[in-house]
Amino acid sequence: MSRLALGTAQFGAYYRVANQRGQVSFQEAKEILIRARFAGFDTIDTAIAYGDSEQRLGQIGVSSWRVISKLPQIDAESGDISSWVQQSVDGILNRLQIFQLYGLLLHRPDQLLSSTGEELYQSLNLMKKQGLVKKIGISIYSPTELDALCKQFSFDLIQAPFNVLDRSLEKSGWLDQLKKLGVEIHGRSVFLQGLLLMNPLTRPAYFERWQPLLQKWESWLVENNLTPLQGCLGFVLSNPHIDRVVVGVDSLEQLQEIIAATTGIFLSPPDDLCCDDPDLINPARWRLT
Repeated sequence: MSRLALGTAQFGAYYRVANQRGQVSFQEAKEILIRARFAGFDTIDTAIAYGDSEQRLGQIGVSSWRVISKLPQIDAESGDISSWVQQSVDGILNRLQIFQLYGLLLHRPDQLLSSTGEELYQSLNLMKKQGLVKKIGISIYSPTELDALCKQFSFDLIQAPFNVLDRSLEKSGWLDQLKKLGVEIHGRSVFLQGLLLMNPLTRPAYFERWQPLLQKWESWLVENNLTPLQGCLGFVLSNPHIDRVVVGVDSLEQLQEIIAATTGIFLSPPDDLCCDDPDLINPARWRLT
């Protein structure tokens, strides 16, 4: 369980294509944290962009957790990047009611490649020197982003999508390379925002073009007597290079299902059960309306 990190996007806003319940209530969020901690979770993933998630976490109390948060895109009108980063981190810590973040990530790492990128990077390192942050890093959508970023900068922690359909981090060679560099790697989007868990009958029409691939996934689960949760988690947890697996939950019931799903045998789906089409594996490109 210590390899699972609790994603809290649903604590602060409506999130995920398969979320039928909306934002998690304060009381249920509190119960989820208590149950997750008891089960062995020790890491929480949040972000400024996740509505009032940070404030809620602070009200519940997360001082015993390793908390990771993310900075949003820097305001173009911000003249002093160092001050902006300092104020942002102070705000995060104040909302969370803690003294140090385990990890501080950039939600828009491409900004490091801009004319102010070096100043931004040094500002992140300053947060480490001040003891406000233990590790700095980036959250990426595709390993292609690392080609340019890792030539210029060093990171302690990288969060990247990794799931049955999106294995680009591994196939690109970056997963092995990052581990050799000593980078802590967190896999997110393990359920592909809930798409891999959905009943085919309730799946949005947008995904019809990938029906053969999704049918192959469903058939593999049936053949191996696995639930979608077991298939998703087993695939990611079977890879020793993934240090933490970020799982977002919509309810206490779903958390309990996730905990139960980690007790089985981990099987890796066939190599051809994956996709490199960004219109499918990158939720930012989904057109659901």
